[in-house]
Amino acid sequence: MARIICIANQKGGVGKTTTAVNLAVGLSTAGERTLLIDLDPQCNATSGIGATPSEAHPLLLDKPLRESLQDTSWENLRILPGSRSFVDVDRLERGESSDSAVLRQNLDTGMASFDFVLIDCPPSLGQLTQAALSASTEVLMPIQCEYYAMEGLTQMIHVIRDVMQRGQGRLTFGGILLTMYDPSLELTHEVDSEVREFFGDIVFDTVIPRDVAVSEAPSHGISVMDYAPRSRGCRAYLELCMEVLERD
Repeated sequence: MARIICIANQKGGVGKTTTAVNLAVGLSTAGERTLLIDLDPQCNATSGIGATPSEAHPLLLDKPLRESLQDTSWENLRILPGSRSFVDVDRLERGESSDSAVLRQNLDTGMASFDFVLIDCPPSLGQLTQAALSASTEVLMPIQCEYYAMEGLTQMIHVIRDVMQRGQGRLTFGGILLTMYDPSLELTHEVDSEVREFFGDIVFDTVIPRDVAVSEAPSHGISVMDYAPRSRGCRAYLELCMEVLERD
């Protein structure tokens, strides 16, 4: 059975999509058959690997999700693209055709050929994010090393616990990832210390540094591994891939 990892946080700008794209590319490069699902109406994960958004969101089409998959430049990586349709976004936000049963059924029956399925969620705690959590086997939560990180983390934990209680033991906590890590700032160390003290081994050893290469890579439709293979960001995401594989 595939490991279905939901990458979620209700706060925007914390590195969800960047993590989804680079983790997907890293896992596929390691030989893992990987699927990236873009549930964010901004479609940044789709464009971030050079794919094309769909005219209609695949979750709202009357056909299996596997028929909407697109190939990518990476041999072992495919993507279920998002859609920027305002009508589709409105329907998804209202929960139409995006309930957990529909998404989970598609993942259970149509994605058996994959080792990893990564779901990039929108920055909200709405219907779509909760459906993705319910359909996943684990959740990975990136948080930015800033003052409001702990407040947002607390809200997200409550939602995750609710889904765990309703999901009959399917969803587990895959890990918390510290992003935009700047070791020169005292605040970074304070957030790091508080998160690790409270959550312990749930927090990944790997931290994602502030690195211009990580920010520039999406504009070229490629991962940081391809854009700047000697950068700090590339090294960090490769280390994250190894940690994810080791946590199997």
